[in-house]
Amino acid sequence: MSHSVVVGIDGSAQSAAAAEWAALEARRNGLALRMVHVAGGEVEALDRDLGGDSALPGPVAAIRDRITAELPELALSCEIIPGNPAHALAATARRATMLVLGSRGLGGFADLLVGSVGLRATARADCPVVLVRAGSDGGTGTDGPTTAPGAVVVGVEGDRPCDAVLAFAFQHAAGTGAALRVMESRDTFRGPYTTEAPVGMREIGESLAAAEQVRLQDALSRWRDKFPEVRTTAEVCPWSPSRMLVEASRTASLVVLGRRAPKHPMAGPRLGAVAQSVLHHTHCPVAVVPHR
Repeated sequence: MSHSVVVGIDGSAQSAAAAEWAALEARRNGLALRMVHVAGGEVEALDRDLGGDSALPGPVAAIRDRITAELPELALSCEIIPGNPAHALAATARRATMLVLGSRGLGGFADLLVGSVGLRATARADCPVVLVRAGSDGGTGTDGPTTAPGAVVVGVEGDRPCDAVLAFAFQHAAGTGAALRVMESRDTFRGPYTTEAPVGMREIGESLAAAEQVRLQDALSRWRDKFPEVRTTAEVCPWSPSRMLVEASRTASLVVLGRRAPKHPMAGPRLGAVAQSVLHHTHCPVAVVPHR
């Protein structure tokens, strides 16, 4: 892994929000910030590093200049690269700590926030990808938090939560001083929880949920030992995974979820239904962490 955070910028408000989020993350972790503008078509790679203002689109240069002025201590580069945007962004971030992208409307529907480039880059990237929409920075700007950060929410599943996903969530919570909500969906309990269910069925559902929560607490014990400063809660929710995470995102500073890499080397990159739903409807930045 290189010591950099890569952010894709195109001059839009969404990419400006992504650049600010990425700049804060880079500064917090002592990393360099690499700003990348993808110029489609068969163009030569131009103006690497900070030179060549004439080739950078004006809005892109403005975003770079604002970050440079507000965080002069940050090691920052800005470059134009050629190619298909999704492929180029994923390739550029291959050895980066993370890739940060802006979320934007899709097909004219205000509640669908991620465009096709963001989805394809997220599915292809080898590193964690964070998607940020304008106005959803969790109460932060380049001057730092203006309010206490919302909790980091991480969705887990199975008897052994994924180490890569939990590591990312705990590290981000520790770095930002946020609390951490570890959430698992058990929507099979949904029926027994309803008020219409017989009392005995509700009690069975509540007992099963309590047992699952104890199991989840046990699975988190070594992470709590490693990050004792992080205030951590474990929650088992009777909603579907996507609804659980979208609702939790209303008060969160970041939602973290996993993306399983294809088992077969010839299989194409893809995002699961839960990841796509959360990315489209979330109320805060979302980190998608690839894992085996």
